[in-house]
Amino acid sequence: MKKVYITPRSITMNGHYSLEKLKRAGLELIFTTPGKQATEEEQLKILPDCVAYLAGIEPISSKVLEEAKKLKIISRNGVGIDNIDLNAAKRFGIEVKITAGSNSQSVAELAIALMLSAVRAVPICNNHMKNGEWRREKGFELKEKTLGVIGCGNIGKRVAEMALGLNLKVLGYDLYPDKDFKPFGNFKYVSLDELFAQSDVISLNCPPGEKPLIDRKAINLMKDGVYIINTARAGVVNEDDILDALNTGKITIFATDVYATEPPGITPIINHEHTITTPHIGGYTVESIDRTTEAAVDNILKELGFLND
Repeated sequence: MKKVYITPRSITMNGHYSLEKLKRAGLELIFTTPGKQATEEEQLKILPDCVAYLAGIEPISSKVLEEAKKLKIISRNGVGIDNIDLNAAKRFGIEVKITAGSNSQSVAELAIALMLSAVRAVPICNNHMKNGEWRREKGFELKEKTLGVIGCGNIGKRVAEMALGLNLKVLGYDLYPDKDFKPFGNFKYVSLDELFAQSDVISLNCPPGEKPLIDRKAINLMKDGVYIINTARAGVVNEDDILDALNTGKITIFATDVYATEPPGITPIINHEHTITTPHIGGYTVESIDRTTEAAVDNILKELGFLND
């Protein structure tokens, strides 16, 4: 019986009805430990017997793929592929598929929620109240403030549209700007330096590059007291430089849903009073999980010849 290795935590913890389609196709499902991120040791043990890999955010190295002689497809339960050695996958003839757009609404809504929480210091005030302190933190209105959206793909566009509905001015930056994206409201594409200089709040919605985009040099170009929201990837920012800027007040609040290691434990940046942290919940909604898992399962079935495009 052909085997499928399944690792996304949203599935291993709660299951999903879409998996029944794999079973009906006669495939055997092999799960990682529920709620745990798959390790390289486990991958090396299980993947050599598998034809498909329904993958989460765990690293998938060349070493692992070299041993996976039967593997035909890695179907990401999401859109990010920075965790996969794509050159190795190509070298070994392994197809890599994503579920484009499946989690865009959920991630964009979280970015907006973090922005609203940040500018009104909601988590900080919540902590004061739970400590028995009646301490108010002065916030500011978002109306007519400027939001910079770095990365205007599916998620970034939705962030921009929602922000425009809140009467913000929105500046967009993308390596390949979509000239057909013309939302109703005050939106325009600008250079990265212009975005840094003019934005009151910056939302990161781009994949990581070879080095962090938000480092000391970039931060120095930003307004004093800027707010930064990261629902993209941890590698987009240099955490040490973010921490220094939080300590000087250059950054007022840093809100993040993503980490270099997950779970990250208690780190200086997580423990900082001016950070807002969530445990990678951007795509963790009922609707997003359903769309993503359905698409990821269908990608496997199509690649293995059980489903037509």
